[in-house]
Amino acid sequence: MAGAFATSHDVYMGGNFDDVNDGIGDTFRGNQASTFYVAGFPGFAFPNGLVPGTTYYWRIDEVNDANPNSPWKGPVWNFTIPPKTAYDPNPTDGAEFVELDIILSWKSGFEAELHTVYFGEDFDAVANATGGDQMKETANYPDPLEPGKTYYWRVDESDDVGTYKGDVWSFKTDDFLIVDDFEDYTDSDADGQAIWQSWTGGSGIADNGAQVGYLSSPYAEQTIVHSGSQSMPFLYNNTDGVWNSQAALSLMVLKDWTQTNYTELSLWFRGIPGSTGSFTENPAGTYTMTASGAGIWNNGPGPGEYYDQFHFAYKTLNGPGSITAKVESILETHPFAPAGVMIRETLDGGSKHRFACVTTAIGVSSMGRTNIGSTTFYTNQGGINAPHWVRLERDIEGNFLVSHSADGTTWQPVAGDNSPKVTMGSEVYIGLALTSRTSALTTEAVFSNVTMTGNVGEQWMSRDIGILSNDAEPLYVAISDTGGATAVVAHEDPMSAQNNTWTQWIIPLQAFADQGINLAEVDKIAIGLGNKSGATEDGGSGTMFFDDIRLYRPAP
Repeated sequence: MAGAFATSHDVYMGGNFDDVNDGIGDTFRGNQASTFYVAGFPGFAFPNGLVPGTTYYWRIDEVNDANPNSPWKGPVWNFTIPPKTAYDPNPTDGAEFVELDIILSWKSGFEAELHTVYFGEDFDAVANATGGDQMKETANYPDPLEPGKTYYWRVDESDDVGTYKGDVWSFKTDDFLIVDDFEDYTDSDADGQAIWQSWTGGSGIADNGAQVGYLSSPYAEQTIVHSGSQSMPFLYNNTDGVWNSQAALSLMVLKDWTQTNYTELSLWFRGIPGSTGSFTENPAGTYTMTASGAGIWNNGPGPGEYYDQFHFAYKTLNGPGSITAKVESILETHPFAPAGVMIRETLDGGSKHRFACVTTAIGVSSMGRTNIGSTTFYTNQGGINAPHWVRLERDIEGNFLVSHSADGTTWQPVAGDNSPKVTMGSEVYIGLALTSRTSALTTEAVFSNVTMTGNVGEQWMSRDIGILSNDAEPLYVAISDTGGATAVVAHEDPMSAQNNTWTQWIIPLQAFADQGINLAEVDKIAIGLGNKSGATEDGGSGTMFFDDIRLYRPAP
């Protein structure tokens, strides 16, 4: 389409981008009024015809001699005349780690009607081969390939005029067989392609605490991956009488693990470090807490999604009640690192709460969150340091009162505190809270003279809030054969779930065979954490990631 002010057009065309862009050499083909140009015929540019396999560049400058801004230089475009020979092979020439079931394909040479494929393990034999069966398709299915080998192939193209010998291409196959690399799963559960539709976890199974994949899309993990673009997230929960969490994959194709002399099963896993938070009583009535975490603050992407990160030692409270404590000391990891008393609606990171605390450098604070994930409100009164007393009270109407004291006898509100009302349900959590305010650091606080009033539960509990951490559950792999036999191999490191770097686990297949597994008829593979590894009691919870499950041959 002509430019808005153009009355004619300068045409440039050639085989070199820079020459066309600069308008040098013989690339200027003339000025014309029409908006089309002919090339490759006698009497025009390239009179002997455009050459197959060649890229040509062209440019149109718009001209209007009556306009002082003329001419208007155009961009350089290009097009390629397909070669007579086959091109653009798949796999690409020199490719490595090619899967064993690869389908060879290529783009047809210009006007080619038939294709002859030569394939083998010797370069010279493929390069010098003649004859061969011709085919019309631009795809070829080679005989079963072997792992870790280099293959050569060539495609000759034929048209009505003759045959055009192709280049010799090569590729090298994987030196392993893929059991599952997690790349083919999608978010289309309607089509049966979700990861949890192949790897079955504990949904609906009372004694299996596993959840495979996330509850909302994307179901597979797409950030924490070993290779490719996806890994399998695996959530385990071996609590409340559940001793084991397991996900299993039924094998549809790769059942014979003895083929091509494979001797090892390999998988990569990654966990999450354990909690740094702790809560102990020693001596009686004196409590020591440790904690990390970004803070009891506005962590997260924005309002509505804010959450806290801290350690919480708590009991249950039903109805009105109060908690009083003396904060004896706080290890300063941040000027705003707080230790104090809290009433919290839930144990979720973004829960509504009220918090009375002493900080390491900015005094005593009255804090809280009015709605789930909302912005934290606070009022500070400076000039106060630990040791200091704090108290948090909730009346029968759900109103909260924060007060503090230097001696535990004379109490006063935080100066200037006009905190909004926080409405919670009748059943809440009441206890001691601490955060380092710096995720990479661990702080420590000591509390004494802790008292609670109201309908308070008897048992102290403690846990991290809003901080991902893994309990140290033992990891195992199990395989089953078509005869019903099952063998289990446990990882030698009982703390493997807390390893936060990608770690390869190599298991000799003989370890399964020694337990009676027929390796030529493997029916199912399972990954789990818990009592199948030898644990004898329920444990904890966490999240693991798995990727690149493969079979390997022994190293040469």
